[in-house]
Amino acid sequence: MTTPPFPPVRPAEIRVVSEQLGREARGVVGIAARCACGNPTVVATAPRLPSGTPFPTFYYLTHPAATAEMSRLEAGQVMVEFTELLASDDEVAASYARAHEAFLADRAQYGDVPEVAGISSGGMPTRVKCLHALAGHALAAGPGVNPIGDLALERSSWSPERCACENPGAALAAEDDAG
Repeated sequence: MTTPPFPPVRPAEIRVVSEQLGREARGVVGIAARCACGNPTVVATAPRLPSGTPFPTFYYLTHPAATAEMSRLEAGQVMVEFTELLASDDEVAASYARAHEAFLADRAQYGDVPEVAGISSGGMPTRVKCLHALAGHALAAGPGVNPIGDLALERSSWSPERCACENPGAALAAEDDAG
């Protein structure tokens, strides 16, 4: 778990994230969570991309195995189940609303973007729209902050404690080679 402000992102980390995404990483302001091997798992992204586009999803899940697992859960209609839980459990709903506020406070440290003011990601604070975003927030903030992200990770067969990287420790190895 890493909270803002984040240490500077190293070029080797950007290369790994770009490889994970299959495209050039944009607007990365920090590595918010890592795999057991040290590779990035979640990046923090500027609320406005270099192109000028507003980007509300501050915590962005990049780890291929984690993203595949969140997609599997979404395909299995877990979002419907979690949305029903929000509607029926006042404690979970209150905790989810607090997660929304924590997310907004984290992102605000990297700029004010009026187009996304009050908008977090993943459907917070009232519905479940994207398990990728919610799991990313849960991984970055740590257990107990985002209850729906925590539930998605508990349901997942992927774990940040078990390395499932195609190139374990690539970011760290690249930095070691450069140093």
